[in-house]
Amino acid sequence: MKTTALLFVFLLSIHSTLASDPDPAQDFCIPETKPIRSSHLTSFSCKNSSEATVNDFIFSGVKHAGNFSATGISATSVNPTNFPGINTLGMSFVRADLDVGGINAPHFHPRATEVALVLEGTIYSGFVDTSNRIFARVINKGEVMVFPKGLVHFQMNVGDSPATIFGSFNSQNPGLMRISTAIFGSGINEELLEKSFGLTSREIESLRRRFIPKHVV
Repeated sequence: MKTTALLFVFLLSIHSTLASDPDPAQDFCIPETKPIRSSHLTSFSCKNSSEATVNDFIFSGVKHAGNFSATGISATSVNPTNFPGINTLGMSFVRADLDVGGINAPHFHPRATEVALVLEGTIYSGFVDTSNRIFARVINKGEVMVFPKGLVHFQMNVGDSPATIFGSFNSQNPGLMRISTAIFGSGINEELLEKSFGLTSREIESLRRRFIPKHVV
């Protein structure tokens, strides 16, 4: 009996480890309360299903590119905070546009695998595994690349016109950690950074001014 109980706990832990977002307990969950932008939901109560309409399941916010950032990227993330119809469905997505020469700097998603489809343009795209082996090549319109969960990946427009990528995640809250911001914008001890990267104090300070979040004083 004890062995059976331990086996059950072990199998349950494996399931929890391998699973992405929890499976929904109902067909869909349109939240009753407008979500807080940073929450990505799951804890809000659902409207009665009879109150749902087709409009709850349609999102029009990725028709056009936004303004390009200093690195030449415009990204529109779509998750339950701006598209409540996908709440509890275990997925989210992003439209990313890259100007000529624009980049999607090295980053990773701690809670999701990403599948990226090139809608327009020519993209140098790749990721690095835990053995520091790089998997990268130029991909074109109609091609798809997968970035395994938690691995650092990147993209750069190497064509002569703007490019558009559609990325899909198997989590409604995949998370996003940009390597440069995490290292130089998080307040890690300066001496440690100097020793890690062989940079001077002045160089560290310059990088911190560039990557420290705007809301941090």
